[in-house]
Amino acid sequence: MTEKSQAKNQSSKRIIAWLFSHLLPYKFKVVLALIALLIGALAWLVLGQGVKLVVDQGFVAGDENMLTIALIIVLAIVLIGSLATYFRFYLMVWLGEKVCADIRASLFAHLVTLSPNFFAETRTGEVISRFTSDTTLLQSVVGTGVSMSLRSAVMLIGALVLMLITSWQLTLYVFIAVPLILLPIKALGKQVRFYAKQSQDDVASMGTLIDESLHEIHTLQSYNHEQASVNNFNSSIDKVMASASQRIHYRALLIALIMFISLSSIFIVGWIGAREVIAGNISAGELTAFVFYAVLAGGSIATISEVIGDLQKAVGASERIVELLNTAPEITNSQAAKDKSHLDKHPQFNESAAIIEAKEITFAYPSAPDKEVIKNVSFNAQRGQKIAIVGHSGAGKSTLFDLLMRFYELNQGDIKIAGIPQKALSIEDLRKQFALVPQDAVIFALSVSDNIRLSKPNATDDEIVAAAKLAYADEFIQGFSQGYQTELGERGVKLSGGQKQRIAIARAILAKRPILLLDEATSALDASSERYVKLALDSLMQETTTLIIAHRLSTVLNADKILVMQQGELIAQGTHDTLLMSNTVYKEFVELQLS
Repeated sequence: MTEKSQAKNQSSKRIIAWLFSHLLPYKFKVVLALIALLIGALAWLVLGQGVKLVVDQGFVAGDENMLTIALIIVLAIVLIGSLATYFRFYLMVWLGEKVCADIRASLFAHLVTLSPNFFAETRTGEVISRFTSDTTLLQSVVGTGVSMSLRSAVMLIGALVLMLITSWQLTLYVFIAVPLILLPIKALGKQVRFYAKQSQDDVASMGTLIDESLHEIHTLQSYNHEQASVNNFNSSIDKVMASASQRIHYRALLIALIMFISLSSIFIVGWIGAREVIAGNISAGELTAFVFYAVLAGGSIATISEVIGDLQKAVGASERIVELLNTAPEITNSQAAKDKSHLDKHPQFNESAAIIEAKEITFAYPSAPDKEVIKNVSFNAQRGQKIAIVGHSGAGKSTLFDLLMRFYELNQGDIKIAGIPQKALSIEDLRKQFALVPQDAVIFALSVSDNIRLSKPNATDDEIVAAAKLAYADEFIQGFSQGYQTELGERGVKLSGGQKQRIAIARAILAKRPILLLDEATSALDASSERYVKLALDSLMQETTTLIIAHRLSTVLNADKILVMQQGELIAQGTHDTLLMSNTVYKEFVELQLS
């Protein structure tokens, strides 16, 4: 065996061990399922002796009473086996569903801890595929496949033992066929696994294409891109079918070869056994029982081989899930943030310090480490100040917001919040200091109330209504048929741009955070709505420190300080009048607004 094969086998063993480790919390149900499995398997094995009794004592002997008694015994065995099968099937399928649910829960809980950089480099549709097709496959294997394979293994062992008891000579002939059955399992099993993984990857890519096309349907249709999208999707389907065809081919070939070898062996051994009956060496009942057990053994081997094919697919699916689970979050809490001992001295943070202090911060995205998007930027914000950030597109304004909330790690420099280094705060404590209103308001497929409550899950209905009124959203919300309980649809499809923005502002008002980050939150509003929302924001900003990415002159005129950014650098900072006289970039911004 090559080193590559050994590594692959070790990897498969680890993946299988990981998969079945999820059964440990449900040991009691596993034990009950195994007991039911053993009772059911033994019932079908004992059935062979009942068949032997029917043939020898009833049919061949011509004894009607014995035939009736044998029939009753057989029916009793069938009843016991059927009841055991019910409990085995119910418990194992339940376990499969539960394991699947637990894996999905663990995967989702892990994914929400990963940084935005992970999702910038990983297609969402591919991740969704892990939750759907991959975990469903695992559920099938754990719930049904394992049950069938264990049952078949018990049946195989029991059938072989009873075959030996019935006729060791005939059993010897059957054993000759066993190595022949193992050959195709060994040869074709690897091919089944390889194409199963490839097929799952192709399905994930297809899911990504569906996700992107349907989410951006407005843009797609506006450019008459429907047919091109259909062609792309058809190409994706063809790719899925190509890999699926290979997988099905090798799996079907595996099953067919095993069935051919197994059944051929049974018929050949049956022919030999018939000659033994004619010679008087064994009875007709013994031969019937032997063939019955041989059929059970052959069927068990075929079932096990089929489950092995499913298990190969499950290993491929598990590898991708484990890969996601093993993706380490780029942003984690430091030891100082975990013990929080430094906060005991400053439970309300340092009141005298600047609420934000950025010192010589430099940053480049992990995907492009050589391209710095923030270069040696330093500034501070005092409590209650309103700071505007201006600059051309790509100047680094939005990135600065991300760095303040620690969505990415700084390459150099440091940021302090109320005198405490950013990394000395837990991620949760740090982000509790910020309320964000982006330019493109994010609305979830929830009710109006739940969308506003996102920033404060324990908020009362009265608090939500009060926040909505301050954001001048209450009037249009009351106009909905179900008011605050109206479902807004995916991405807020039922709302206009201005309404979305006011919901987002209500969310920020409800949060009551000390620092407010606004990406020109009024840009999507009409003139009337903008006037009212500005009043609400003015009231809110009196109690917060506000950083605003400014696109309008009216915003910067009212700012206490203006930061001028260009290609990631802070080239100037000051008041409107000062910058108008001293900075050409800012002067250009003002002239564009006035024109």
